[in-house]
Amino acid sequence: MLSYSITFLIVAIVAALFGFGGIAGTATEIAKALFVVALILFFISLLFGRRVPPV
Repeated sequence: MLSYSITFLIVAIVAALFGFGGIAGTATEIAKALFVVALILFFISLLFGRRVPPV
């Protein structure tokens, strides 16, 4: 998920360099959304991830 976010961020930067403002804005918003989803999933996995069984 995080790799998709980085990919969309790179697409946004390249599109902005070539003057495609609409595409750059859309790609930036998608990158932000994917980054937030990746963070939420990361924190959920920290809370409910593998637990050490009691001895």
